[in-house]
Amino acid sequence: MRKLLVPMLIAIVVLVPAASAAVGPLPVASSDDEKKLATPGTRPLEARAEIRGEAHKQSREALRRAKRKARPPVPKVVVPPHLEAIAQCESGGDPSAIGGGGAYRGKYQFSYSTWAAVGGSGDPAAAPEAEQDRRAAMLYARSGPGQWPVCGS
Repeated sequence: MRKLLVPMLIAIVVLVPAASAAVGPLPVASSDDEKKLATPGTRPLEARAEIRGEAHKQSREALRRAKRKARPPVPKVVVPPHLEAIAQCESGGDPSAIGGGGAYRGKYQFSYSTWAAVGGSGDPAAAPEAEQDRRAAMLYARSGPGQWPVCGS
């Protein structure tokens, strides 16, 4: 029995401190945490749940901030001079312009069918200006200036 007991004691004396050192120090409660735990009328489990909930909330907020910082910037659409001229002629460059009794809409006065043909959805006049610029560039690349019979020539 002595042969078994001595190696076990040595193992406990050597391994237990090493294991606790590997785990690291125990977290120290802040004074706010201690106040929550000591508040009369609250049970310790409720207080701990409240502390964990607050920590979880702070962690989510930090993650949201990190994601916002990590988002790539929205690329600015460079509008070629010929499209700028068309936009100035069609709508005075106003992305929310409506003309032709409501049939033509947006900076480039798209009809609903032309807007849909270049991948747009919804009302062209309600789309962001950068999207209108992209879609007008697509239309110009496909069909040339003929899509704007007065302003495109």
